Amino acid sequence: MSAVDIETVKQTDAQKKAQRSRSIAIALALVAFVIMVYVVSIVKLGPNILDRTF
Repeated sequence: MSAVDIETVKQTDAQKKAQRSRSIAIALALVAFVIMVYVVSIVKLGPNILDRTF
């Protein structure tokens, strides 16, 4: 079986729309998680984040 013989799956417009919606939801969840980790890190460091004395 060669690469030419492999059949590809054609998505319907509804499937493409659903996949795009899922991709956007995952991207938004990832962005929210990154922001949450950043904010929690800043809060845990508190005022010491500006203290650069060694």
